[in-house]
Amino acid sequence: MNSPPERLQSLAEIEHAVWRGLGRATVDKHHAWRTPVLATVDGRGGVDARTVVLRELQADTRTLVIYTDARAAKVAQLQARATCTLVMWSAALGWQLRLRARVDVHTDGLAVTSRWAGLRSSPAARDYLSPLAPGMPLDAGPPAAEPGAQREHFAVLVAHVVDMDWLELHRDGHRRAQFDATGARWLAP
Repeated sequence: MNSPPERLQSLAEIEHAVWRGLGRATVDKHHAWRTPVLATVDGRGGVDARTVVLRELQADTRTLVIYTDARAAKVAQLQARATCTLVMWSAALGWQLRLRARVDVHTDGLAVTSRWAGLRSSPAARDYLSPLAPGMPLDAGPPAAEPGAQREHFAVLVAHVVDMDWLELHRDGHRRAQFDATGARWLAP
């Protein structure tokens, strides 16, 4: 049986480990943080949450990149209020992350076309080629992608992390910390 990893002690070690883990999540399809929950404010004053896939990380600018269908509700919600929370859990570490971010929605331009060029020949491209918007009712099974369809439904969400709340659940005592532009501090769990 594997023993749990050694607990990190300093805030700097923890923050470094979190960003390193987020970087791994963008390339390892089995990483626990690859598919966080993205929560936004809906048009009715409530919260809407869904699972997304982390595609890229730019740790130096504290930026995460997510792909989506431009017609998805989250896009309109983020265009109306450009903030979100991303929630991740790693059972192996006993770590929960809550990342609050300001989000830029890109539906055109170099940020979109360059990423689409790398995606368009992959099976994942079908996710953005459907003639129907996500959540639309279906009379029959899923529709086929339109022949010759372009990337008009492909969008890129760039999430600039404003602050990170880290929680460790551990048999020797739970710990919690916050990391933001003003620094790092321990919090009561």
